[in-house]
Amino acid sequence: MRPALDPFSFLVISIAGWMNQHQQHVIDYLIEENRVLRKQISNRRPRFSDDQRRRLAAKAKKLGRRLLAQVATIVTPETLLAWHRRLIAKKYDGSGHRTPGRPRTATEVAALVTRMAEENRNWGYRRIEGALANLGHVLAHNTIAEIPKPHGIEPAPERSRKTTWKDFLTRHWEQIVASVVSNK
Repeated sequence: MRPALDPFSFLVISIAGWMNQHQQHVIDYLIEENRVLRKQISNRRPRFSDDQRRRLAAKAKKLGRRLLAQVATIVTPETLLAWHRRLIAKKYDGSGHRTPGRPRTATEVAALVTRMAEENRNWGYRRIEGALANLGHVLAHNTIAEIPKPHGIEPAPERSRKTTWKDFLTRHWEQIVASVVSNK
């Protein structure tokens, strides 16, 4: 007849039981520590960062709703699982996919390009590109060429050939005044 447990099996079962008991003591300590900390923060609602929510939600999802109902003390199981849906599962729902093509030029940079093109009629796209580079903005001259079009600003060669009345009067103001004064 064979003994109920050989010495090796008995040793393995004893160690497994001791490790399980040790883990249970650690869990009991952590639960009590949570209770003490919750008592210290009293009625103030805890605030979590998205990273903290993500970490808690990942751990909570592994436990499941039933076990969470027994263990969760900071927030409800529903909240934890909702965080999981919002922060972790969102990665796979397709909402984060970008549209095809290059990202749009920043609004501030586009406004700066438009302003430079309006104020400096004889500047070409490469000159504007250099001025932007001096300010720390890197854009290709082809991109700079596309930005003023929706604002009705003509391309660089035509822009420099056409003189506005404002430019004409500014340049010839002294001659106009002199001719008006001399005719009186």
